[in-house]
Amino acid sequence: MTMTAHSTTMPHGGHRSHSLLARLRLGLTVRRERRRLAELDDAALRDIGVSRDQARAEAERPLWDVPAYWRG
Repeated sequence: MTMTAHSTTMPHGGHRSHSLLARLRLGLTVRRERRRLAELDDAALRDIGVSRDQARAEAERPLWDVPAYWRG
């Protein structure tokens, strides 16, 4: 069985999107990525083209507020 953050592939070839495990993994990933973004220094933020205010706004978004394509 192959697992991704977006869906679970079942051994018989079917897909079960949005399983509890997949949602948990996505939530943990989102939290970790947003925390890391907020911790970047100003030079690193400039390198990726993000302002301090943009980084802060992204870090403050609710856990469930992610792009639809992340949810599978």
